[in-house]
Amino acid sequence: MLKIWVDADACPVVIKEIIFRAANRTKTEVTLIANQYIRTPPSKFINSIQVPKGFDVADNEIVLRCNEGDLVITSDIPLADEVITKGGQALSPRGELFTRENIKSRLNIRDFMDTLRSSGVQTGGPPALGPSEKQAFGNELDKWLVYKQRHSG
Repeated sequence: MLKIWVDADACPVVIKEIIFRAANRTKTEVTLIANQYIRTPPSKFINSIQVPKGFDVADNEIVLRCNEGDLVITSDIPLADEVITKGGQALSPRGELFTRENIKSRLNIRDFMDTLRSSGVQTGGPPALGPSEKQAFGNELDKWLVYKQRHSG
């Protein structure tokens, strides 16, 4: 049974709400993993796991638990790369589907931006999540749910 894993520490509330509605509508198991308590609605399809604080602890737990074909919701590019390497799929809260074809260039851009920041260049953060990103996320989530329905007997 294919599952959805959420890198929940940085996932916007509005995206979690979209995921929760989809989980209940499609009877899809969703697990939020974070190093802090995450409130979830009462549902037999939605649960959360709190891991100890620490660098990449939540990411490592997601990689350990996800299986081939599972979907991981994350904006963490290195985590997305590990998930894809393991045969899973990764989707950002902004609706960007990470693939074998685009993940290496995304890692290069991330590393370049890290280098700029560490040398003192102010790069700023991402823009606020807007309606087009929410719609893109919902569309990509729906595509995966259709895929899940076809491949989960």
